[in-house]
Amino acid sequence: MRLDGKVAVITGGASGMGRAAAERFCREGARVVAVDLNETNGKQLVADLDDAGFGGAVRFVRGDVAVEADVAGAVAEAVAGFGRLDVVFNNAGVGGAFGPITDIAVEDWDWTFGVLCRGVFLGIKHGARAMIGQGRGGAIVNTASVAGLSGGSGPQAYSAAKAAVINLTRVAALELASHRIRVNAICPGAINTPLLHRGNPDAFASMLERVQPWPGVGEARHIADAALFLASDEAEFITGEAVVVDGGLTAAGPNLFDRLGADLSALGLRGVNRGSTGEPETFYS
Repeated sequence: MRLDGKVAVITGGASGMGRAAAERFCREGARVVAVDLNETNGKQLVADLDDAGFGGAVRFVRGDVAVEADVAGAVAEAVAGFGRLDVVFNNAGVGGAFGPITDIAVEDWDWTFGVLCRGVFLGIKHGARAMIGQGRGGAIVNTASVAGLSGGSGPQAYSAAKAAVINLTRVAALELASHRIRVNAICPGAINTPLLHRGNPDAFASMLERVQPWPGVGEARHIADAALFLASDEAEFITGEAVVVDGGLTAAGPNLFDRLGADLSALGLRGVNRGSTGEPETFYS
């Protein structure tokens, strides 16, 4: 699966699954605009790819996917800098608000939805505009989650936002099909990225063995591989799908909080997990 000559915008592209996708896309011949709120990680991505021999193939744009001007600017950067847009990977994510639903602050709920759901909407909106204008079609890939498929796999706001992403993927696929723009989602399971392992990947891997049927840990590269396929011409007849990449987790029935003993609400904790944005996590008493 090659992406020779194609140009992609990848949000959340400076770490975790987004970084893995940026690296993989470049190796397969694409040029990439990586969008991320974390400028330090973004500059490191560009430097590392330059050192790996992909100088000029990736550009970093600091942006907040919940802000329309930032998303529109990233799409414009791809078109102006590389001459076209073929792929948008709406991947930026955070853990978001957590705690008992009776205690979650409205502003934390809205912030979570802003990143996880509005960010996808804006990526589809501005990506599709550019692709329609070009008249060559394209591919839009959205990062959802197994948490959007059932309860018990994530905090309330996160799960609800990811469910919204799955449905938005489907309705956008219907609307954009006549323009030959494919829209699909990936539903990762427990993936060994900073968002989940929180600085302790070995402990995370050990914990995951208790709930995941497939031996081995889900890695960012597994999601990058799925994104590559959905972005490639080999997936030209696939649209409106939510592709689960989870090592059999949902087949086993996740109910992760109960099985891992990791329900932060039950522990009396609440706050906001801001992921790898570079912004501090918030805890409330």
